[in-house]
Amino acid sequence: MSIMHPQFEVVDRSTRSIRYLEHGWPTDLCRWHAHEEYELHLIVETRGKAFVGNFIGNFEPGSLFLTGPNLPHNWVTDSVSSEKIEIRDMLVQFSQKSFEKLAEGFPEFSGIRKMLDLAASGILFKGFNATFARGHMEAIRDNTGPERILAFIRFLVRLNEHAEKVTLSETKLVNADGNSKYARIGNIIDHILENFSADLHAVDAAEMAGMSLTTFGRNFSSVTGHSFVEFVNRVRIGQACGMLYASDDQVTSICFDVGFKNVANFNRHFLKIKGMTPSIYRETARKQLSDKMDPVL
Repeated sequence: MSIMHPQFEVVDRSTRSIRYLEHGWPTDLCRWHAHEEYELHLIVETRGKAFVGNFIGNFEPGSLFLTGPNLPHNWVTDSVSSEKIEIRDMLVQFSQKSFEKLAEGFPEFSGIRKMLDLAASGILFKGFNATFARGHMEAIRDNTGPERILAFIRFLVRLNEHAEKVTLSETKLVNADGNSKYARIGNIIDHILENFSADLHAVDAAEMAGMSLTTFGRNFSSVTGHSFVEFVNRVRIGQACGMLYASDDQVTSICFDVGFKNVANFNRHFLKIKGMTPSIYRETARKQLSDKMDPVL
């Protein structure tokens, strides 16, 4: 998975103006990719890591995202979730050209354009009711022709009214010029994501990239928004979060499993990135998960 060179996906819209998809986990459809269409993406099951441009964050059931044209993205369920999931994702892809034609014919929809502009960096609709979101997706899925389009537009209107829109990525568009500098940094990012628990050092990464340490540090920061060490620590802490809520392993064991050499350093970085200790995070995450699973009386 290369942050600078995602697989480019071509969406066939020759017979329909929007495309609805749903899939489970694991699946080959989950990959680092980009496409010209906007994508409205609802997570139905599992927790894991969201990769949107240069953003790395957590997702959970009910997380709802909107990504803009050519913005690379992927959602990776935590490795601690080994159970096969029938439906993990529900998503709709639509083109900017189609929406522009809609707004041209019906000026009342032009207010949605600001939300679509924000989607160039990716949007998380924080706090959007998960039941309502799934209901809207099911309405799009279960209808055809004009009724499907009406269901989709109705969902866009509700999303535009939602107050808490969090933009995600500092990088808006995928760099597609084939510049070898970006390709080499992308290879290093792939290496970190695949080997986060190993000994990782900037000097070795610079050598792998064929750059001096100074040049590598500058280029890595410009691509990811973080220094090499900060990026590695964020990936490791993200993996630790998944292990904390999904397993009963001791914090000390998790610390070493994700690549930290001592507990004090692990706790310090965890507190800096997550704003709480690992133990408090485990309690909070499990309580939130329990609350969402409890039936409403």
